[in-house]
Amino acid sequence: MKKFTTLFLLIVLYTFFQCKKEVVVKEKFINTDTIFTKKESQKKEIKQVQKRWDSLNKENVNNFFTAYGKQHLENKVIIKTKFGNIKIRLYDDVPIHRANFIFLTKIKYFNTTEIYRVAKNFVIQGGNSDETYTQNQRRLYGNYTLDPEFKKHRTHKYGALAATREWENNPYKKSNPFEFYIVHSRSGAHHLNNEHTVFGEVIAGFDTMDKISKVPVGRDEWPTEDIRMTIEIID
Repeated sequence: MKKFTTLFLLIVLYTFFQCKKEVVVKEKFINTDTIFTKKESQKKEIKQVQKRWDSLNKENVNNFFTAYGKQHLENKVIIKTKFGNIKIRLYDDVPIHRANFIFLTKIKYFNTTEIYRVAKNFVIQGGNSDETYTQNQRRLYGNYTLDPEFKKHRTHKYGALAATREWENNPYKKSNPFEFYIVHSRSGAHHLNNEHTVFGEVIAGFDTMDKISKVPVGRDEWPTEDIRMTIEIID
């Protein structure tokens, strides 16, 4: 009887420890699987953030366009209007402004904008409109500005492409990235040198500029009829 009792206790103890061991193994496996899945999820989230190419905001402008410019080397665009086309070459030695213009062209920002100012014998100005998409794009990136990139040899000659800017409360002469103008005066507009960044020039389509310069305008130099435009990258 005593032997039977001892044997019974040994069997009970063995069974108990085997069950406990099995529970521990199962719990360890379940926890490991859960942790692995969570890490994998975190990795996917990190990769998604890293793949975002349009993370531009007003705090990272220079870094964003420095990196963007190295990956997007295009420097020629065409402005299409109902009066004809204007071909532009962007300057490689004004890298932030060039990259910005290529970026906006690729996201089709300009395709809902218009030429909204025609100052005869002076400039033709565009890059804004009341379209919802236009305004949403400006808000999306925080209405950022660009640091000036003045170059002695990049002047306001006939056909120069330059960035607009605010004149009030802008001591560093930062550019508006969304709006631009083209000098239409044959003698240039050299009083604007070192006031606005020149970042490109017209290489074809001077006759189109002449046609645009003749449209009727109001006192504010706004064309009486909208001049819609699209901009595309060309080789």
